[in-house]
Amino acid sequence: MRVIPLGGVGEIGKNMYVVECGDRMVVIDCGVTFPTPDQLGVDLVLPDFSYVRDRADRLEAVILTHGHEDHIGAVPYLLRETGHVPVLGTRFTLGLVRGKLDEHRLLAGAELVEVRAGDPARRLGPFAVEFLQVTHSIPDCVAVVLDTPAGRVVHTGDFKFDHTPVAGPRSDVAGLARLGERGVTLLLSDSTNAEVPGMVRSERTVGEEFRRVFATARGRVIVTTFASHVHRMQQVLHAAYADGRVVAAIGRSMTRNLNIARNLGYIEVPDQTLVSPKEIDRHPPDEQVLLSTGSQGEPLSALRRMALGTHPLIQVKPGDTVVFSSRTVPGNELAVNETINRLEQVGAKVVTQESNPAIHVSGHGRAEDLVWMLQLVRPRFFAPIHGEFRHQRAHRELATGLGIDRRDVFILANGDVLEVGEDQATVLDRVESGITYVDSFGTSDVGEGVLRDRRHLSEDGLVLVITTVDAREGTLCGDPDVVTRGFGAADDQELIEMIRLEVQRSVEASARERVTEVDLLQRQVHDAVAGLLYKRTRQRPVILPVVVEV
Repeated sequence: MRVIPLGGVGEIGKNMYVVECGDRMVVIDCGVTFPTPDQLGVDLVLPDFSYVRDRADRLEAVILTHGHEDHIGAVPYLLRETGHVPVLGTRFTLGLVRGKLDEHRLLAGAELVEVRAGDPARRLGPFAVEFLQVTHSIPDCVAVVLDTPAGRVVHTGDFKFDHTPVAGPRSDVAGLARLGERGVTLLLSDSTNAEVPGMVRSERTVGEEFRRVFATARGRVIVTTFASHVHRMQQVLHAAYADGRVVAAIGRSMTRNLNIARNLGYIEVPDQTLVSPKEIDRHPPDEQVLLSTGSQGEPLSALRRMALGTHPLIQVKPGDTVVFSSRTVPGNELAVNETINRLEQVGAKVVTQESNPAIHVSGHGRAEDLVWMLQLVRPRFFAPIHGEFRHQRAHRELATGLGIDRRDVFILANGDVLEVGEDQATVLDRVESGITYVDSFGTSDVGEGVLRDRRHLSEDGLVLVITTVDAREGTLCGDPDVVTRGFGAADDQELIEMIRLEVQRSVEASARERVTEVDLLQRQVHDAVAGLLYKRTRQRPVILPVVVEV
């Protein structure tokens, strides 16, 4: 049996794990992550599918643990490359996947197989797969259990032990304990909060804080959270109803997920509590709650546009209370802080987890939750996943503290091939495990070279040099034109004139040597201008020479 992470280890996001037995394989989760500031023009970052694509005939199924973007967001892109393959998931998870496949025009040919926690094991080639209920921050989350001839693998998915969840059953502690008694060869477990001591608080405590905030707010309340956090939406609705307020969902993804959850019966809307955004102003401000996207400062999100004063329906006003009921994802701090500053500039009161820790709890278990999972499952071998290296290392220390031999704990990197038997495990190889970029046009062919050029343009700008030459003689016809964009010395007319003179000298030198090939002329002009600009400005803008023959 071989386990190969293609995403999700050494990082937060784009979770994708291949499990192989013989010449057959399954994929557990297929998610995305969001671009860093230096990944200019990129909308999504996907795992590299090449390993799976090249072996698509061996793929039995894609198995999903839950419906967060970092676990399902790349499913349409994978199916486009592998062709028809069954996708297994719980009811709510498949509800979200169905919408994605419909957007990508792949729904008609997709095979979506609904599964439930506690169902009898399902056979997928050499794998027998079953599911156990776990609690997270979204409905219908499961741990995946794979029985193979080489041993049993348990993938926890994202989890915490919440004994009083807002909706749905609690994590199946008894089922996990039974697994431990049957014997688990390898445990793959969520490491996100391995560095945080204690156990995570119950989600219900957030609802209690919402009630207090709503009751004390003098005007309108705007709550922003992840659009997939159905349990948080539910608590906003209940708290608003208790305070005599109505709720409007603002933002495309928030509205879509609320409707999916409502249609599937995963959210309960109190009578006359939910109204449309256009109807919200029929009620006085102190009877309004807006449930909005934009908790991460996303440029096109509803809250961001409200903060900038560009939202077509909602204007933030003095006296509004804005509650950020979420954790800021690393890398989004600048965008979130700018949104907060703009909200406060227009007179809103902003409540964040830093100012009021009670308005958010994590969906990922803390150190004691992770220890409990290890104690219940009692694996022979253990690989901490879903976390950066420091989280994986902290999780390893928790495991060794329970007596698991350090040699039996594997901190994997994306692409590592972990071969596992009942009594032996080792990292024996690596496979290709890069990343794939998706831009605003939905294409995934943006490579590192393109990003490097974009970064170059963003740092030093562009200098376009247009030169007309005689096609026979290679001599200059007229003065060169120089156009700059984003170049710091663009207003230095003396420098622009020096560029023209340098181009003239370059073309004249080429003409004396009887050089008339356009490619060679362009290369020589490029080198001449680049040398001049670096010598004079210490900048290296993108030089784009254009030679026109007449």
